[in-house]
Amino acid sequence: MADLHLLGFGANGWGAWLLIAALMTLAVTAAALLLGAVLGSAVAALRLSEHRLLRVFGQLYTTVFRGVPELLIIYLIYFGGASGLTSLGRLFGYEGFMSLPSFAAGVLAVGIISGAYQAEVFRGAYLAIPKGELEAALAIGMNGGLRLRRIIVPQVLRLALPGLGNVWQLSLKDSALVSVTGLIELMRASQVAAGSTRQYFLFYIVGGALYLVLTSLSDRIFSAAERRADRSMPSAALGKA
Repeated sequence: MADLHLLGFGANGWGAWLLIAALMTLAVTAAALLLGAVLGSAVAALRLSEHRLLRVFGQLYTTVFRGVPELLIIYLIYFGGASGLTSLGRLFGYEGFMSLPSFAAGVLAVGIISGAYQAEVFRGAYLAIPKGELEAALAIGMNGGLRLRRIIVPQVLRLALPGLGNVWQLSLKDSALVSVTGLIELMRASQVAAGSTRQYFLFYIVGGALYLVLTSLSDRIFSAAERRADRSMPSAALGKA
């Protein structure tokens, strides 16, 4: 009963704290996924470019940010960014210390990592588009913008959905590392609650259970989106049959 009291929503309970932290985890992950989609689209375009230098730059981005530990990237952006901002401020006569907000630093770090994975997802999805569709679009005189809007983007999004679901799950777990910046997300809230009550086993188990709830709900949402996308593309459904 004492354990249930600690998980309650009363004055001495930690339930509300943990739920708010879970919402913060979702906010960081969603913002990072959107940032990663922008970066990933740009990098995928570089990887698919006809120019060798652009392809090399895109390859370098995906290699670095998929190969370097996520925690190191967070440290570089949060602490390195603070040093950079402070140095920049001194150039304009400001002598105080400047730092990045924890939320912004977390979104930027996880978004950059997510972008490296999304770039490969988008590139693979583009390469999976039937060549005949692109050739037919050229044959009827579609310009580049129209091909992008009517054929490439819808097809890439449909084909990329399974991979994007995996990237979302990865980003959701990476958001736990943002706790090192002091942001009160789910991992940090579990640590604070465990340290304050000395109920380490209880709160780490509850924190893990909440992560599983988030990942399970996310998986259902992405699965539903995949089914809806397949229904909107009859040719895809026939190809799977």
